[in-house]
Amino acid sequence: MSSIKIDRVAGRIGAEISGVDLSAPLGTDDVAAIRDALHIHKVVFFRGQHLDHAQQIAFARQFGDLTHAHPHEDAAPAEAPEILTIDPRRYEEQYGIDRKQQSRRQYSYYAGWHTDVTAAVNPPAASILRAEVVPSFGGDTTWSNLVAAYEGLSEPLRRFVDGLRAEHRFLAGVDASDLGGYQDRISKNLLVAVHPVVRVHPETGERALFVNPGFTTKILDLSAAESRQILDLLFAQIARPAYTVRFRWQPGDIAFWDNRATAHLAPEDLDHLDVQRTLHRVTLIGDRPVGPDGFVSELIAGTEFRAQREPVAAGSGA
Repeated sequence: MSSIKIDRVAGRIGAEISGVDLSAPLGTDDVAAIRDALHIHKVVFFRGQHLDHAQQIAFARQFGDLTHAHPHEDAAPAEAPEILTIDPRRYEEQYGIDRKQQSRRQYSYYAGWHTDVTAAVNPPAASILRAEVVPSFGGDTTWSNLVAAYEGLSEPLRRFVDGLRAEHRFLAGVDASDLGGYQDRISKNLLVAVHPVVRVHPETGERALFVNPGFTTKILDLSAAESRQILDLLFAQIARPAYTVRFRWQPGDIAFWDNRATAHLAPEDLDHLDVQRTLHRVTLIGDRPVGPDGFVSELIAGTEFRAQREPVAAGSGA
């Protein structure tokens, strides 16, 4: 039987898992226990694992097939094309986007909330992020339970949103003037999908809100004003502290979250500080979301997010 220990860390989301070494292959019972914990708690944390790229990839593969680093990424490590390195300095060097610009958004207090790559027709099923270098203070990441957010709506509103569909577009929530040469790359490689506003989880059967300020542009078949007001209401619901957990990183820590049932908020307290924050992410290939009415997500532009990267047309700043 599995010897791992699972401790809840917040009221509606999040658990810390100990008693397991992620650098070595896991036993069947440990894999099952971690998977069950992920379904229940939506995001799980492992302290002090200190994996390298190969070990992170090997750990992740025990839970599914991996995507390439990112649909708009061409600087993944040659020996580890699945790795997306998250470090503002990379975008400064490659596209001339300084850290203050990277942190700005069009929205207000729920600014950077997003679910990974929902502009793809098959967003990742899960994401695994490991910390290499983090500041001694600040830089926390926050996750929200989208199942709890859905269940927290009134019953009439749940019935209403159950039948809605929304457009998701890559970096919809970012001011294009902040993107420099990266905007050219995005424009030449559009990534757009239509998803149900409420997603039925393919493994648990739970219903979750599936909109986020980072990628969702509009709700279909509503007027622009109606769409904006409904999205603002749902974005505010996602950001309610009651549904969230906040994680303070230390070097070697790992967060593993169910991308089908969570949104997360990157730190917004470091842009004025000269600190290094370097983390590495891998993502598990996902399927097309399905709504309560049976609607299956539709591809509008781009390709499915799979293991092999499609050729990316470079922008003027690439």
